[in-house]
Amino acid sequence: MSENLLEVRNLKKYFPITAGLLRRTVGHVKAVDDVSFTVKAGETLGIVGESGCGKSTTGRMIMRVLEPTSGQIVFDGQDITKLHGKELRAVRPKFQMVFQDPYASLNPKMGIEEIIAEPLIVNGVSRKQATERVVHLLERVGLRAEDRHRYPHEFSGGQRQRIGIARALALNPKLIVADEAVSALDVSIQSQILNLMMDLKKEFNLSYIFISHNLAVVRHISDRVGVMYLGHMVELADKRSLYANPRHPYTEALLSAAPEPKRQGRRERIILQGDVPSPANPPKGCPFHTRCPKVMDVCKVERPALKEVAPNHLVACHLYS
Repeated sequence: MSENLLEVRNLKKYFPITAGLLRRTVGHVKAVDDVSFTVKAGETLGIVGESGCGKSTTGRMIMRVLEPTSGQIVFDGQDITKLHGKELRAVRPKFQMVFQDPYASLNPKMGIEEIIAEPLIVNGVSRKQATERVVHLLERVGLRAEDRHRYPHEFSGGQRQRIGIARALALNPKLIVADEAVSALDVSIQSQILNLMMDLKKEFNLSYIFISHNLAVVRHISDRVGVMYLGHMVELADKRSLYANPRHPYTEALLSAAPEPKRQGRRERIILQGDVPSPANPPKGCPFHTRCPKVMDVCKVERPALKEVAPNHLVACHLYS
């Protein structure tokens, strides 16, 4: 039996570009291009990168909200990539999602009890048991039992995100994908939500995929961190190794831009030249070579494989060939 709760293998998502009256496909946006990683039971994997790097698309494919173009998603020993209908509904309670926008992710016409109880009712739980579960979850995420009679517009952003977390926990999932779950919240509220998620992880024996562009937030909550660039995973390591000794030039540049109050001395700022290439027309070879300060000739023609360069530290870079 594998110790990995989730295995993502060579995952790709290409969105077609159409043109003309007949809407013929003339190209593809390569949002995610051959990404592989694992998540162990009880582990939090943080995924970071610039906007448009494919991290949210990866999360939505794992949730099967988006259909992968190719690749495999193996969850709890079962390949869920091709599941549909009843087969997918049977496994869906095991993995849930917390969305970025706490205002748009809750139906304004539904009461809080109805929002949290809906997945329970759909899966055959009685109304009485669902209400008891709703009360328990609301209290566990820091709200009151009587709040179940209110509507989303009566809550602040932080409270709405707590409701979103309670809804995700309703069916006792094994994995929660949190897509920018705190980015829309004030900094003081962010810390409260992060600490709540860490407490719930221990209590409910959860695994997380925590997607964010905020390096400090990812460092606080994650066990391992994956760095994505232009649809590719370029570095993957435990958080201490990655933050103390980044190996990929892109990771070095990201970390050089993040303030570190406790660090002795300042990390040299790395200014990347140029813009992120279009995923509709990615460069040949290494996707980062057009901006890399350490570019070599081989980088322009051959794409580096993600390989282990230190214990449990994977990097996709020709510097380590």
